[in-house]
Amino acid sequence: MKPLSANLFALLFLCALASVFYVWSALESRLERHKRRFSLPGGGSLHQGLPVDLSAKTFRALLAVPPAQRPRLGARLDAHNLTDQPVPAGSGDLHVNVGKRRAAQREGPVQPGSPVDGGIFWSEWLEDLLPVGFSEEYARAWRQKARTCRVVKLEPGCGRISNQLATFADGTRACVRYGINADQVQGETLTYYLAALLGITNLPPLALSQLSGDGEQWADVRTRIGGLQWSERAVVSLTEWISNLTGVVTPAPLRQDSGGLRPVPAELRNRSTAELLELMQWSDLVVFDYLSANFDRLVSNLFSLQWDSRVMERDTNNLLRTPRGDLVFIDNEAGLVHGFRVLGMWEKYHSSVLNSVCVFRRRTTQRVAELHRRRDSRQRLLELYRDSEPLSQESGFLSDEHAGVLQDRIDRLYKHILHCKGKYGQL
Repeated sequence: MKPLSANLFALLFLCALASVFYVWSALESRLERHKRRFSLPGGGSLHQGLPVDLSAKTFRALLAVPPAQRPRLGARLDAHNLTDQPVPAGSGDLHVNVGKRRAAQREGPVQPGSPVDGGIFWSEWLEDLLPVGFSEEYARAWRQKARTCRVVKLEPGCGRISNQLATFADGTRACVRYGINADQVQGETLTYYLAALLGITNLPPLALSQLSGDGEQWADVRTRIGGLQWSERAVVSLTEWISNLTGVVTPAPLRQDSGGLRPVPAELRNRSTAELLELMQWSDLVVFDYLSANFDRLVSNLFSLQWDSRVMERDTNNLLRTPRGDLVFIDNEAGLVHGFRVLGMWEKYHSSVLNSVCVFRRRTTQRVAELHRRRDSRQRLLELYRDSEPLSQESGFLSDEHAGVLQDRIDRLYKHILHCKGKYGQL
């Protein structure tokens, strides 16, 4: 009888342990799902590769903002670019004109011939397959509408709580960025016009608006603005909300254990046309982020390798992809002004990312070479900004010191391109 009782007790004990393990596993699984899923306007959800971590160890907690603001920093989620968001009325998919023939070519096999030309440039046939993302004509029309169309609703959905998802009277949407401080709105705006100066069209259209402007644009949401404690005369940025976008993982050539993105035909020929077109856009992104010193994208991933060896296998911050494969560079508020201010902390990572790329778009390098030769980047950026943005005076511009930093980075980038030309020009 005793042996039977002992066996029965042991069985009950094992069942109890199994139950505890099951419950604990379920709780742990639910906790992980909770970390990865965030509710969004319209009932959608966003699954992030990394759970939100508000600890001081995350790179975002190291942003150089007033200490009182730091506890609010966490993984920024841009809900204006989601695959499961409803598509607003009047919103298209990047508003680009690409024929069925070109789309079929992009999905098809690699064409005969080398993917690179002239030693360090992407081939012309690849350039022809990549249409303009947001044309200047479209961006100009969108900016005009964004400055005049009435805002009828403000709600969370564009990252940190200080930003809002705006709905216009015609049903279209835009992200309103108030910013933790004025530097971020200024930085995002100037970064947008730097991209235009470089001929990079992957950024959604952007316009500035003043909350207490002469018109009635914000009249319907005055109560909401008061609840957000936004300054009555604040200048905010509006960027077009784009639907049906997905995350982007850093390609293998740009990861820490790779030899880099090099113009070696043998390393590129086995890639599909779609892969080559994405790598071409990544080369522009690296150039763009280096010049603007934007640390909130690939550089942040490189920094995070100190405690997360698999960070490169997860979605890259502030970078999304359309169903057709075009990359969209979002949330550039860390560039230029703020990026230059904290440059000492991030420069080694910026240099490391730049040194990993030695193949470029010919058009982009021509723009860089011209800015290097003429040494007038400050004047040209200022003229473009003032000509395109009526509120440029209220928002301000780069200080003389930061304008010098921009020109210095242009010169360094130009020397890097020459280095690549000398190294791979004979291939």
